[in-house]
Amino acid sequence: MDGAEVIAVTRDHQGAYVVVLARIWHGKILVDHRELAWLLPEMLRAVAAPDHVDADPKHPGRRRYFARDIGPSSWLRVVVSYEQTPARIITAYPHRKDPPSWSA
Repeated sequence: MDGAEVIAVTRDHQGAYVVVLARIWHGKILVDHRELAWLLPEMLRAVAAPDHVDADPKHPGRRRYFARDIGPSSWLRVVVSYEQTPARIITAYPHRKDPPSWSA
């Protein structure tokens, strides 16, 4: 990788490696959603064993992972970019409504 500091690694539900970069964690996720500061392990679990996954309709090459009942909302949404190798978590945030195309 480009010398970026990796602070966490997981595999997605299909076995691909997914990393969390320090600059994304500290400079994006924690800045925008401080309430997620203690949820890094749950974010990784959401990618590894999601309750729901869908493609990001606005960004080909990205997927949205959802985990139920984690954090301050009904869902935790974690967005992974597969536009580079390894894939990267690029954002995460609480999500109140059921995911799009969700069928329980």
